[in-house]
Amino acid sequence: MAQVTVSIDGKQYRMACDEGQEEHLIDLAERFDRYVAHLKDSFGEIGDQRLTVMAGIMVMDELSELQKRVKGMESEVLTLRKTRDDALAKAGKSDGVLTDALGALAQRMEGLATTLAVKKA
Repeated sequence: MAQVTVSIDGKQYRMACDEGQEEHLIDLAERFDRYVAHLKDSFGEIGDQRLTVMAGIMVMDELSELQKRVKGMESEVLTLRKTRDDALAKAGKSDGVLTDALGALAQRMEGLATTLAVKKA
């Protein structure tokens, strides 16, 4: 287990994390500290615990909004995939119809060519 020291609202906290996750934990702490600093600038000294709770709620609100956006995007991706699959299926059917029509046209042209060849002879 690795250990790092992070700073939240000017106070140092020693924390453990998995090896290789040190920078990530430091980044998360810095981002959380920005929430606390923003609240402190807005409301002044209202107590460490209250600031921490408010910052945590702000983070959870942001997470909730991002989860809603992800869910909407996942739904949109499913719709786009279905539309693509429907278009591919339709294109496959159209290809089959076109191939049959071209085959029939080729037979007709061969028949006409044979008829013309017989009349010339």
